Amino acid sequence: MADRIRASHILVDKHSQALQVLERLGKGEDFATLAAEVSTCPSRRKGGDLGEFGRGMMVREFEKAVFALQKGETTKDPVKTEFGYHVIKRTA
Repeated sequence: MADRIRASHILVDKHSQALQVLERLGKGEDFATLAAEVSTCPSRRKGGDLGEFGRGMMVREFEKAVFALQKGETTKDPVKTEFGYHVIKRTA
């Protein structure tokens, strides 16, 4: 398993918003464009890119979800953390 990975995310306040994001991605919308449009995280300016990070650097729920993804894969369900609801894409 990788020690360091790279990921992007879209952070929203409500579960229903995260489901809408997943639906739009499912219809072929671009992840980075959607992140810039709807994400509440400052990373929205970089298309949701969080850069490279290792284990122990993100909150537990986020880390568990992102390290379970394969490169290029996006979470199938919203991931709830203290910050809101995330749709996560592992990019490297």
